[in-house]
Formats: sequence, C-alpha cells, structure tokens
Amino acid sequence: MPVRCLINAGPTREYFDDVRFVSNPSSGKFGTKIAKAALKKGWQVVLVLGACSPDLSGLENASIVRVITSQDMYEKCSEYFDDCNIFIASAAVCDMKPKTRLSGKVKKFDMQFNVAFEPTIDVLKTLSKRRKKSQFLAGFAAETDNLPAYAKKKLSEKNLDCVIANNVSNGRAFEKDCNEVSIFFADGQKLDMPYAEKEVLAEQIVDIVERGYLAKNAPAC
Repeated sequence: MPVRCLINAGPTREYFDDVRFVSNPSSGKFGTKIAKAALKKGWQVVLVLGACSPDLSGLENASIVRVITSQDMYEKCSEYFDDCNIFIASAAVCDMKPKTRLSGKVKKFDMQFNVAFEPTIDVLKTLSKRRKKSQFLAGFAAETDNLPAYAKKKLSEKNLDCVIANNVSNGRAFEKDCNEVSIFFADGQKLDMPYAEKEVLAEQIVDIVERGYLAKNAPAC
C-alpha cells in the first residue's frame, strides 16, 4: 500500500471585512515542490493549499484542496489527518484574526483603527494531540532570529518528529525560488541543508522524511 501523505502549504487569510484581511507573503512554492517530490515516490498526496497561486503543474495526481482561513485549513487537514501516514506542515498559518469580522466593505471613514485580535487555531499543535504512534509529523518554522531555539521549542510543544527551520529575515525565503534550511529532529540531531533551489531541497526533505517514517515503523527485532 502506498504511503499516504498529507501536506499543507501557502498562507491563510483572516478578514477584517469582506475585502480586507491580514496575512503573510508565503507563496506556497516550497509546499507544492514537496508535494511533487512525494508524488515521484509513488505516494498518495493530499495538498491543502492556502490563498496563493503557485505553479501546480506536475500535481495532476494529487488531491488539491483549496482553503482561505486558518479555520478552513484546520478543518480540511483534520479530514485527512487520521488516515495519513505522514503529515508535512509547511503552511504559513496566520497566527491571529480580528475578533470581529464586519460584513461588506467598510468605508474608510467608518474604519476602526484600533482593531482587537485573537489567536487563530494552531493547526499543527491541535492535530498532533491525536497523532498515532506510527505517523510521522514534520513541521516548518519560519523565523527572523533565534532559529535553533524556536525550532526546538516548536518540536517539543507540537510533539513532532522533525522541524524544518528557515530564516525569513530580509526577504530571504518568502516568494523566492531558493532557500536554505536546517532540520531539527526529536532525537536531538540537526541537519543543515545549504542554499539550493526549493525543488532540490524538497526532494531531499522527502527522502529524509521517508527514512524517518520507515525507521519509526520498522519491525522490532
């Protein structure tokens, strides 16, 4: 039976009114490259894709689910999570949302400029609470400073097998075709992956995740 892989990618949006929103510059490029690499392995791939327009060529055999908000992202990932063997969470989920969403387009002279926010659902942390021992969970950490510390914290708090961390300061990663990442593992190991095209990194990441998943599910001697 082929490996069932769930991947999320791209940004989410949280709306002030029907046309204005808060979000981030994630392009979804890395996640879609990972999905393509997973398909090359012969895996069954579900890609839950946020509000972006990456190149989807080569993903004809993937199930692509489009979402907008963080709650949408959670609900769709939740539908597929229990049946997946591997979850690669590369999406840049918006961490906050306005407490009140207004209907229509609010006129600028009626705007409130002191908007109250509240947290959105933590998609990865919420899903990881119901993970099965056999599942392999890989998260992403996009940081501008203290990358190792924040990656290790995410690894622990979200009960992950590994965290793929990248420095996004000074426009180094978002919307770019190349990147460099470090992978932090639950057993304390760290792997630095030098600057390369995201397609190359994606294939290497899928290889690493596959090895981790197989090792985790190897028969006991």
